[in-house]
Amino acid sequence: MVKKALSTVALFFFAVAFSCAQKPFDVLDWKGEASLNAYLIGKMTAQYEARRNVLGAAKGSKDATVRYQAKVKAGIDAVIKGFPSESALNPKISGTIIQPGYRIEKVSYESFRDHHVTANLYLPTGKGPFPTVLMFCGHEDSGKATPSYQQAAILFAKNGFVVFVIDPISQSERHQLLDEAGKPQTKGGTTEHTLLNQSANLLGSSVAVYELFDNMRGLDYLCTRKEVDSSRIGCIGNSGGGMQVIYFAAMDARVKVLAPCSYLASRARTLAMTGPADGCAQVPGEGEAQLEMSDYLIAAAPKPLLVLAGEYDFIDYQGTLESYGDLKQVYLDLGVPDHLSMFSYADGHGLSKPKREAAVTWFRRHFYKDSTAVKEGDLEVLPAAKLFVSPNGLLQSVYPNERSLADYHLSVYHALALKRSAFSEEDRAVKSSKIKQLLALSTDELKLESFVLDSLLQNGLRFYKMILRSPGEIPLPFLLLKPTGQIKQVLIWAAEAGKESLARDPASLKQYLDQGFALVLPDLRGIGETKDKAGLNDPKYQNKEYRNAMFALHIGKPLAGQRVYDLLCLVQFIQSNPCFVNEAVSSGGAAIEEESFVAKKITIRSNGLLNVPAMHAAFLEPAIVQLDLYQGTPSYLSRLENPLQKDGYSELIPGVLAYYDLPDLIRWLSPIPVNFFK
Repeated sequence: MVKKALSTVALFFFAVAFSCAQKPFDVLDWKGEASLNAYLIGKMTAQYEARRNVLGAAKGSKDATVRYQAKVKAGIDAVIKGFPSESALNPKISGTIIQPGYRIEKVSYESFRDHHVTANLYLPTGKGPFPTVLMFCGHEDSGKATPSYQQAAILFAKNGFVVFVIDPISQSERHQLLDEAGKPQTKGGTTEHTLLNQSANLLGSSVAVYELFDNMRGLDYLCTRKEVDSSRIGCIGNSGGGMQVIYFAAMDARVKVLAPCSYLASRARTLAMTGPADGCAQVPGEGEAQLEMSDYLIAAAPKPLLVLAGEYDFIDYQGTLESYGDLKQVYLDLGVPDHLSMFSYADGHGLSKPKREAAVTWFRRHFYKDSTAVKEGDLEVLPAAKLFVSPNGLLQSVYPNERSLADYHLSVYHALALKRSAFSEEDRAVKSSKIKQLLALSTDELKLESFVLDSLLQNGLRFYKMILRSPGEIPLPFLLLKPTGQIKQVLIWAAEAGKESLARDPASLKQYLDQGFALVLPDLRGIGETKDKAGLNDPKYQNKEYRNAMFALHIGKPLAGQRVYDLLCLVQFIQSNPCFVNEAVSSGGAAIEEESFVAKKITIRSNGLLNVPAMHAAFLEPAIVQLDLYQGTPSYLSRLENPLQKDGYSELIPGVLAYYDLPDLIRWLSPIPVNFFK
């Protein structure tokens, strides 16, 4: 009897929980939260499958491999762009530390005008010139002073190498977003990298490019030093510094020997498994260009290359092995298999002692023709403050006119004003073509199917639950409400909080229905039913849909553009006299009468992150006669002026500011009325 009672109680609570879990305004009969990411993975997989087929076809042929390298280099040139203009280096040495067997100079140099880089230069005793190693740092806040980097630099110096350890942007002495007291405004360099990167992307560049440029300018400086043999240059880097090595390998022909540590993996596997990393390691369009991580190193082949990896690293080790397999094929086909090696160790992330020893041994083998295994003894590391170039660890205290990347972005924006002005003078057809290109919108005719899945009577209103499908795209769920009388206008009402937030406000909906509006309430992709899980988006990136927004940029289909596509599909649905098939009724749904929407006036109302897609849809689709915008970004300039704003990647269109800003787009909509509401 007790068991029966407990069973009854359990069933009751299960029924209550199940009923509470049902959302009456949901349309999809599956968990839509995975839809957008699954779509993005599918697109990326196709891109990298095509890449793998091309690389596979080159196997066994030196000529075909060289052609593959040329293809890769063209792809790299297409995505690694937006370099600043060089200035005089104006190097300064602020101090020297004498150590047994080597000395350390505290160096700063000008990467571009009024923008400086801090570094430590390790110089061995003895008569040079010496072979030289550039060392690129990972994401440790201490940058060049990180103990393992000091130990690596000392080990190299004690074995006859000049070593230049460069602070990356946003680390150690190089924070870019400071408050009035000179303190960083973000909790870490990775957050600052990511926020600055979204501004750079709007201007057609990236933080990865800025780091690459700093490193290339660092090599320019080294080539001025008498202690440096500029014919024997190598580079090594760990973690984010390993990523810098990968980019550097492809872009600077002066480097002769390479050793990325704890970063080389498979871009495809990493994105599918764990999502995108920090903004400094994400370059828009890499997937579209079919560039894997290994391709940057393939571009540098047959230069001697040592891959350093931890078998228990959070960097996907299987992806490391996959990329190393690509490299083995290329080096074998180029006839120099001995120029490639991999050292893996049963540890995790970082430039550990075994990896340091392997690296120095590799560099001595190729620069000194000495293959003797190097062993590391006890090495004294110094406190970070002792290695600072500036007195207090703040570069701005040495260079009061220091130009941060945020300042630089504003200067680039204003320098592009003439180009934007010229684009404004183009006719509508030219503008539409360029905008479609920037948004990655297909010029093919839309092919749509619409289905009524069910209807719901709630608070006296009849909601038709509908799906709009187009080949190869995410099904688009929406609610349709019809007035009791003649349809006079149509309102597409896209809410950032999702269609359910609108459906639960029957009073507002009824006001429009009483005026003869038919209402279309969609969940654009990534919104409402298809919203990504919050737990899959690291809050340090300050973007609630960072994973999918960055993924979209990677495959060359910005999320804003994908949402424009959804809106254009809805407009075509409205215009195309939809006839809803009987299967909707037989499956428990309810059919609505066929009725022409042709020539109805269409208004779009949106808010927040959906305003940018709404503006673009209104420009591209003449059937839209009015735009009502609530609480959104007024301009991309406002994001450059305040890079701490959240959710910038959701609205980002790479390179857009070379052509227009949002106020330009609004101006071009005239005479369509555009209403702004707070």
